[in-house]
Amino acid sequence: MIHYANNIQQLNIYSVYVVECFTNITNYRKKGGLATVSYPKQALKLKENGLRVPLGKTCKRWFGLDSFYIPMPSNLDFADIKELRILPRNKYFYFEFVYKKDIETTKLNQDNVLGIDPGLVNWLTCVSNVCTSFIVDGKHIKSMNRWYNKQVSTIKENKPQGFWNNKLAALSEKRNRQVRDGINKAARIVINHCLENNIGTVIFGWNKRNKDSINIGKKNNSEFVPVPTARLKDRIAQLCEQYGIQFLETEESYTSKASFLDGDYLPTYGEKPDDWKPSGRRTKRGLYRTANNWYVNADAQSAGNIIRKIIQVSTSSSSLRNISLERVSRGILTCPQRIKLWSVNKKKTCSDGVSTRHETSLLESPCFS
Repeated sequence: MIHYANNIQQLNIYSVYVVECFTNITNYRKKGGLATVSYPKQALKLKENGLRVPLGKTCKRWFGLDSFYIPMPSNLDFADIKELRILPRNKYFYFEFVYKKDIETTKLNQDNVLGIDPGLVNWLTCVSNVCTSFIVDGKHIKSMNRWYNKQVSTIKENKPQGFWNNKLAALSEKRNRQVRDGINKAARIVINHCLENNIGTVIFGWNKRNKDSINIGKKNNSEFVPVPTARLKDRIAQLCEQYGIQFLETEESYTSKASFLDGDYLPTYGEKPDDWKPSGRRTKRGLYRTANNWYVNADAQSAGNIIRKIIQVSTSSSSLRNISLERVSRGILTCPQRIKLWSVNKKKTCSDGVSTRHETSLLESPCFS
């Protein structure tokens, strides 16, 4: 999803229809491939057969075809459409509609804040000052990328540089659609949680260019770099603007090392004092021990530190100074709820001993209740 905004209106582009390209245009941009085509609103007409897209006089003279029709999206009003774009990608055509969308005037309490710590297995770890915490599971996205890299490596084995075929195009298109769906689901979980708990401020911890020249091992690099966390951050920011939620971004250096419950000072990257030392430490993966020997979730306490960091760097006149963290207790940081993006089939045994399958959907989670 691509986002455009100006002072008057907010425009969103949605990929709403996918049409497979059954024919290849011979001798047309072999080196660069197909090009994107844009149609303004004035060139489109709504007919009974759907949305009429003109092809011009040249195409009619050569091929006897002056237009073609695509289905009109049921969730859009033709009067709101501003532009239509046709994007060829991996043997498919994407129809993207640019349309007007008004910003909802939802009045939420901006003193209620949600801190987000991005990661890999725990894609988003969220902690708020209204006694809520949850984790958006990232294992499925991680496994998906790992499967894709393995398939691509197998197909390209002993092939020349730049090799590409229909099999690779189909795999890439499937993976891209799954990732896009995961981004939209994860962003919707965050926004719905804010709307249900009257949270008007979202703080996202982000280190710019954090994937450039990363050196965490060959295996970890292949798993961490393909995860589209930056796209997820942008999607959350778009939805926050749509619903009137304040979106803030802050660097997250030392938020994992410092202890939230002990109130450790959070230095900025490159400005750490020589005598700075955290009160607690990580004892194992995912577990943090404070100075009082309390064990909490490491990513959850890091999300709490992200809220503290942006309050710490705020000026005295900033509204962020009114944010209170008194309700972020040890219990909130100890056991955050884990939410999976896709449905999980679980076996359930009936009273007569017959094994059945019960599908637990994303919509059954507390964020959608």
